[in-house]
Amino acid sequence: MRTCYTVFLLTMLLGSLVSLHAEEAKPVITLMTHDSFAVNEALLRAFEKKNRTELKILKSGDAGAALTQAILSRSNPLADVFFGVDNTFMSRALAADIFEPYPSPMLQGIPGHLKLDPKNRLLPVDFGDVCVNYDTQWFAEKGISPPGALEDLIQPRYKGLVVVQNPATSSPGLAFLLATIGRFGEEAYLDFWRKLRANDVYVTAGWSEAYYGQFSRASGGTRPIVVSYASSPSAEVYYSEKKPAAAPTAAVVSPGSAFRQIEFVGVLKGTRQRQLAHRLVDFILGPEFQKDIPLHMWVFPANSEAPLPEIFHKFSRQASKPATLSPQAIEAGREKWVEAWTEVVLR
Repeated sequence: MRTCYTVFLLTMLLGSLVSLHAEEAKPVITLMTHDSFAVNEALLRAFEKKNRTELKILKSGDAGAALTQAILSRSNPLADVFFGVDNTFMSRALAADIFEPYPSPMLQGIPGHLKLDPKNRLLPVDFGDVCVNYDTQWFAEKGISPPGALEDLIQPRYKGLVVVQNPATSSPGLAFLLATIGRFGEEAYLDFWRKLRANDVYVTAGWSEAYYGQFSRASGGTRPIVVSYASSPSAEVYYSEKKPAAAPTAAVVSPGSAFRQIEFVGVLKGTRQRQLAHRLVDFILGPEFQKDIPLHMWVFPANSEAPLPEIFHKFSRQASKPATLSPQAIEAGREKWVEAWTEVVLR
């Protein structure tokens, strides 16, 4: 009797150990990304459960810093998948040869104009238009017409009203610089910035300092024009305690006044979890993740089949004719453009 009971206990114990070992032996898939990555945690847990894996999110600074880390560690990759390369750094990423092709079946739901890599090493996930936003109440109270295009910003009536981000340290700052180059051309964009400096433009290191520190919608802010996103008015409504009927801010998306940032995902060369990496990319491009993007990262999903929340339909804008520059042109000119901007605006 005791022998049978002992055997039973040993069997149960071995079964528990086997089960525990199976839990510990779950494969790990790592997603490297920037600090602004945000998604519903329930979605991530659902991916883990469906694929019997552990998903690790490796946040690595802003998009440029994260990409630099991925490039420097290419001989011993820190992750399996990378999300957050945008079209301002796309050519650098592809030239570094750190991504392998993956023609995800989910690409069929993504419009062709967002697919910038014909080899499918980088696949589009989301997009947003960087442009100036203005405080509608401020302009209404002052009886001043708000700006309608980039060239308006150098007019005397907007003197001391504009805050932008440094393109050397800020992703939207760089995108806005590219908007001015796309709008005025490489020969004339610095003339625009000279006039904007003379019009008392204020420059911050990053978006948060500009939007929450200087913009008049923020506590203590005095400048009613700020560089942000065309979807920012939706965020203003969403986070308001009392939901207003109209957005308290508006975006300027007239032809040539915005630059379209597109963010991509790719499988890193050297992954030891290729099948899981493919599944993760499919998941990021799939309808559930894409539907989650607007209210967490405040940009538009690349998948045209993903429904937009009502607040985006009402208050977010898309530029019909954004300023455009190819990834190759950006890679060739980015450093000299930023250096020239720094010389004109900050020195």
